[in-house]
Amino acid sequence: CSSATGAIQFALACLCIGASRAGGGAATRAMSQQTITFVTGNAKKLEEVRAIMDAQRAAGVQLPRVEARKLDLPELQGEPELVSAEKCRLAAREVGGAVMVEDTCLCFNALGGLPGPYIKWFLDKLGHDGLNKLLAAYDDKSAYAQCVFAFSAGPDAEPVVFDGRTAGKIVPARGENAFGWDPVFEPDEGNGLTYAQMAKDDKNAISHRRRSLDHLTAYLREHAADVGAQIEHEAAKRAKTLP
Repeated sequence: CSSATGAIQFALACLCIGASRAGGGAATRAMSQQTITFVTGNAKKLEEVRAIMDAQRAAGVQLPRVEARKLDLPELQGEPELVSAEKCRLAAREVGGAVMVEDTCLCFNALGGLPGPYIKWFLDKLGHDGLNKLLAAYDDKSAYAQCVFAFSAGPDAEPVVFDGRTAGKIVPARGENAFGWDPVFEPDEGNGLTYAQMAKDDKNAISHRRRSLDHLTAYLREHAADVGAQIEHEAAKRAKTLP
């Protein structure tokens, strides 16, 4: 009897494990049918995000679709993680669904992290030459590129923040002037090339954006069932409010 009971218990355990695995797979497959709104008006950022996520999909990773939408969010100041989280809250309320936002920093170690999140304004005012001149009096030209993504499954969900960084140094501009400060940032892993000189796939393999997005997509995979349910809940709420 005891052996029969043990066999039954073993069979039930196997069934439970199989059901659990099947449920997890279903949740992951459902995630690939979801849509997240990437709040950005920057076509180059969108291009990189889609390229990075497409490469993960090609490797068999199930991820949500990404659509872009430009929103007129307030310009906030403060630590990048806090700014991204607050922007994500505001965006989720306006979109009424799952969103992700991104903030990018270029931080000079000799200047205590400046320009940091204000790099866009520094670049607009000073240009590539001006960024180099900021470090003219310093031997230390080291810097790091930082990307902070924040994700929220909807207006009722607390944003989750993901930080990615790539170390390098500031150099005189080299390469195509097509994307912000890429010509003056030479990553330590770039074999002597600036971001602007690197092939897109090579840059995307080591970039600050890639590293932050890797954290975000890992979170989505690990919490596929919960995130998918939240997204579906918000979609159902939106549907009820439509005329």
